[in-house]
Amino acid sequence: MTDLKRTPMTRRTFHRLLLTALLGGSSTTATARPADRDKTEHTRPVEGNNAFAFDLYARLRDQPGNLFFSPYSISTALAMTYAGPRGETAAEMARVLHFPADQNALHPAYRELIMELNGHGLPRDYQLVVANALWGRRGQFLPDFLQTTRANYGAGLRDVNFALDPEQARRTINRWVESQTRDKIKELLQKDDVNKDTELVLTNAIYFKAAWEHVFQPTATRKDADFHVSSDKTTKVELMQQTETVPYADVGSFQALALPYEGGDLQMLVLLPKAADGLAELEKGLTAAALRGCVAKLRPTRVEVALPKFKVNARLDVAGTLAAMGMPSAFRPDADFTGMNSRRGLYISKVIHQAFVDVDEEGTEAAAATAVVMIRASAPPTPAVRFRADHPFVFLIRDTKTDSTLFLGRVLNPKA
Repeated sequence: MTDLKRTPMTRRTFHRLLLTALLGGSSTTATARPADRDKTEHTRPVEGNNAFAFDLYARLRDQPGNLFFSPYSISTALAMTYAGPRGETAAEMARVLHFPADQNALHPAYRELIMELNGHGLPRDYQLVVANALWGRRGQFLPDFLQTTRANYGAGLRDVNFALDPEQARRTINRWVESQTRDKIKELLQKDDVNKDTELVLTNAIYFKAAWEHVFQPTATRKDADFHVSSDKTTKVELMQQTETVPYADVGSFQALALPYEGGDLQMLVLLPKAADGLAELEKGLTAAALRGCVAKLRPTRVEVALPKFKVNARLDVAGTLAAMGMPSAFRPDADFTGMNSRRGLYISKVIHQAFVDVDEEGTEAAAATAVVMIRASAPPTPAVRFRADHPFVFLIRDTKTDSTLFLGRVLNPKA
């Protein structure tokens, strides 16, 4: 990361930022009275990220099995990419990602948000680190684009040569991602994700680790508790248990519980349907506005908490999802990314996201990374001229430096 100027951060501000970054949640301060709002620069991407988080969740929720992703990571990787499009490509990205049309209002705001999340390098009770990087050949991209990503995202261009050795470039990027996520995100880019046509990869990585404020005692954990996968199916899990005073709300068809992490700045928000088969109905109503209303209802309450230990490791390519959400131009060979490179033909081929979370009695460890892979559209192949040597021919062997004919002959019968 580049050296970003330090600004102060309140506990309430950081709580909002963590919910945005890791849980896809909404801002507690967003429910405050207008006079109470501190509209600092970083609130612009926070509000947009919250809206995008639930838009994307609505598209992904029909996938089978567990789901976990970092809306912050995806938004940030695409925010760096947003420094490059023009025309309709830029307009579509702005609508889907809830970015302002004026890029001058967005990128400095992300700079402020990144400073807040990284905590200016000061000691904290938890680990939360975000990092960005660009990967491509030097001299291929416009100075203004590189300056925007470097100054606002701390994302310098790291020189790799996809055309010469895409496999080496892939391994280099993956090593960086592994390092930034404390080895929790491995093989973000798989072997078919980059090739000789790849020109640029934009990456974001986020890592978080914190202990609970009220640690669950391992002796209280039930080792073989029933977990109701549906109204007619159960499985055995390790169920952590404790009784503590924590933020809680009964919100009609579901309960909301906030479990604070050590120091009180951060918390995990859990939304639990009252019916065993009530998740689909809960998901249908999930929006940034609905969550703001839910968070506003949280009150300190003595609660008997039972929460399963769990791990989720998910990998997604959300390119198709983003195109279906309303930004198809960015993924077509006729995309306009002339703000990155003055030549046309550069477009997004993949938006790869991987996320990991581990929740146990001690606390939570989570990591995520996103790679936006951009390639150059190949020129249409020139129609081939037919040359079929199936009859006698003459041939020469010549020295091109001196224009000397060294050998001359003909072939009447190749087998004679």
